[in-house]
Amino acid sequence: MAVRKLEHVGIMVTDMEASIKFYTEFVGLKYLYSLTHTDGIILMAFLTGTDGEESEIELIQNYSGQLAPEGRTHHVAFTVDDVEAEFARLNGLEGVTVRDAAITTLPNGARYFFFEGPDGEFLEMFQPAKRQ
Repeated sequence: MAVRKLEHVGIMVTDMEASIKFYTEFVGLKYLYSLTHTDGIILMAFLTGTDGEESEIELIQNYSGQLAPEGRTHHVAFTVDDVEAEFARLNGLEGVTVRDAAITTLPNGARYFFFEGPDGEFLEMFQPAKRQ
């Protein structure tokens, strides 16, 4: 058995419409589709990056199970080409909270920063290190 790819990451949300707008307009994801779970209560929406549909974000509304205050996922990272441009863009948007005062650079040259989604979820813009 081998894992072929990351299928999706589920994020609990309180307002599906606001979350879809946030992830498409502020983060830059592409909306794919929405559906209602077989229980008729839970709403789900799926989004992906612009490079294709390799991995998806699943937004989940009306989940009634118990979650820790920060949710069950620590953060979701998005690969970007220019982390500095994204840092400046998101810092300039009303309604977006950037958590880091500066971009962090890892020893291998990868760079990232964290910001918050509409329900306080941790999100990361990540620029991989250049391959040598």
